[in-house]
Amino acid sequence: MNQRTVEANGIEIALMEEGPLDGPLALCLHGFPDTAHTWRHLLPELALAGFHAVAPWMRGYAPTSIPDDGCYQTGALAVDACMLHEALGGADDAVIVGHDWGAFAAYGAACYEPERWRRLATLAVPPPAAMMSAFFSYRQLKRSFYIFFFQTPLAETAVSLESYAFLDSLWADWSPGYGAGYDLAKVKESIGSSANLQAAISYYRAMFDPAQHDPSYADAQLASGAIPEQPLLYLHGQNDGCMGAEVVSGIAEQLPAGSRFEVISDAGHFLHLERPEVVNPLLIDFLLEG
Repeated sequence: MNQRTVEANGIEIALMEEGPLDGPLALCLHGFPDTAHTWRHLLPELALAGFHAVAPWMRGYAPTSIPDDGCYQTGALAVDACMLHEALGGADDAVIVGHDWGAFAAYGAACYEPERWRRLATLAVPPPAAMMSAFFSYRQLKRSFYIFFFQTPLAETAVSLESYAFLDSLWADWSPGYGAGYDLAKVKESIGSSANLQAAISYYRAMFDPAQHDPSYADAQLASGAIPEQPLLYLHGQNDGCMGAEVVSGIAEQLPAGSRFEVISDAGHFLHLERPEVVNPLLIDFLLEG
């Protein structure tokens, strides 16, 4: 798998890629706490299907640079994805895949500049507008404690204690029974510095603090709250300990025409790593349609 760096939206973005450079772009975006390596099972399969499969490290996740603008709002992530499309020579047959924060970025990119993206597939986080009030149940708020804790100045210290044991516990809670040693080593390598850790946590701080939003991303930020018009495949792990399957049980009717929604049994939050033999064919079959 090739690794290189491209400039997009004023950031030096590191990425892994596989497949023909003249094939349709398949941009795969990771979440927290994760890295581009999360797509190591999917990229070769996308390449075999003829895609130029690309997985970048998101802004602030080394070896991608920390952005000079200090912005981590969803609109900035959406613009990053669209500018990667441009930098990589994507056409109107490009597709975008996102997990966790990468899903937020995918929704934003697909809504902000829909002409760039033919289809999208997302995992573990549905379109925010489709979740409605289900996210605010007591059970889900309890799972989401880390989001609120990350608003405090104590977050970086707590996460970094005991060799980032906090991250070990998140993965164990979110994907019970999955052996995450390889993934955690890559995560700690990527956000193990104080600056990169602060960047990763700043994604969550920007969720609730408009003062951290750059007006230049206002249109992309607004688009990020919408439901895309393109056909969407949404996958969720039955045993997801980050966002419970009950939160997404009613989203099917909220998705655009031509979309699909599936719950993957015996899988948690990192379902594409836990059950690639199930998830990869679903993704590739859907992305090849149309």
